[in-house]
Amino acid sequence: MTEPSAERRMWALFEPLHAVTYFAPQCGPAFEEAGLTGFWRRYFAGRAAALGPIGPEPVTAAFFGFAPAMVARALPGVWSRITPSAAVAARTAGATAALTELFAGPPPAKAGPPLGEAGMSPDRAGLSSVQIAEAADLLGEAARAVDLPGRVLAAAHAGLPWPADPVARLWHAATILREHRGDGHVAALLTTGVDGAESLAWRASLEGGRLREVTQPARGWTDEEWEAAAARLCDRGWVAADGSATAAGREAYARVETLTDQLAAGPWARLGAAATQRCAELLAPLADRARQVIPDDNPIPLRRH
Repeated sequence: MTEPSAERRMWALFEPLHAVTYFAPQCGPAFEEAGLTGFWRRYFAGRAAALGPIGPEPVTAAFFGFAPAMVARALPGVWSRITPSAAVAARTAGATAALTELFAGPPPAKAGPPLGEAGMSPDRAGLSSVQIAEAADLLGEAARAVDLPGRVLAAAHAGLPWPADPVARLWHAATILREHRGDGHVAALLTTGVDGAESLAWRASLEGGRLREVTQPARGWTDEEWEAAAARLCDRGWVAADGSATAAGREAYARVETLTDQLAAGPWARLGAAATQRCAELLAPLADRARQVIPDDNPIPLRRH
């Protein structure tokens, strides 16, 4: 098995910190207090708010994998229920509350190496404010170094004010970096000529039918749209008749992943090898805790272990 790239290893550490916004129980009430109910309303309002009160077309373009009809059900109507600034504040508050509670609690049963090996508290109880602040500083330095041209979602989130609270800063940095990588991933997919539905059917073909069961409804594609996308991939020789990826399809997707990694490398190159390694050491126990609220079956897809 090929060793994952340094960029992909860092993604596996900061993505769980961001992803609590979709899964942690603290995040829904934060939006409800601001007057917005419903998971998908808060998803689209929260993630799109940095772009302002826009309609469905730019969000369909930027989010890429969502069916246009699903986006249009939420936007622009959601802005009659919440303002973009209130959505940003609610999203940050919910994620910060979730991470603060997770960091204060015990680690999961299956976690990384003892914290003492990373130069941190060896008792594996709640994480110290010192190590959280250092992680926020290093991840923030990487996030401030992202490439902005062509990275619409990353640039929009980079333009938001930086929170003062270390946990909130950590989440904000993780969000910028994950949108930066996502923007690059969309660009890499576009070089292959696939559309949003095809990109998901292609990914599902690599990982088996269960990913389709989770991803298709979460992204709003009908059975007819999904099957049509799979048929187009079959015509290209990337997906077999049984829905599994062909050797050519796997090779093509590996090239997409390599290009995605290359496009995500800038912040870590600017941070430097030693600081990136220290950042990884600090993030490992934080990511372990964040993964506790992320279900194994999720459409990102992000695995718990």
